[in-house]
Amino acid sequence: MGSYITVGSPIGDLLLAEDNGALTCLKFGGDRLAPEGYRRAETPLLAAAGAQLREYFQGKRKTFDLPLAPAGTPFMSRVWEALRDIPYGETRSYRDIAAAAGSPKAFRAVGRANNRNPLAIITPCHRVIGSDGSLVGYGGGLDVKEYLLRLEAGGAR
Repeated sequence: MGSYITVGSPIGDLLLAEDNGALTCLKFGGDRLAPEGYRRAETPLLAAAGAQLREYFQGKRKTFDLPLAPAGTPFMSRVWEALRDIPYGETRSYRDIAAAAGSPKAFRAVGRANNRNPLAIITPCHRVIGSDGSLVGYGGGLDVKEYLLRLEAGGAR
């Protein structure tokens, strides 16, 4: 059975969950999104993840150092790995991520994998934008995506 906590942030409550010593999800919306069968309990890993998120929102952390265990298909896992390779403060297009994931023509599938990303912020799908530079689709809402990109550019705190 996994554990979860809720962490407050400038963009609202975030739900962090872990199972077997690895993070399984970070979602917008807090307790209402707790995975079925998980119990509310702060573990050392969840405390560390909460601390790293606070540092991120203070502009003091650019990368996360946490064990991750997102559930997804092999293609989704390649996409999420490519997302984690996008440097802090930079963006990539869906086409760029498709190429990095080894499927250059699968940019629509990249969009679906982004939509199913269970570790928002830590796996930074907010750094993926349209080929024309526009902000498109984000599970937390475009206002949150814009906030995170501004934060990483040094303009929000």
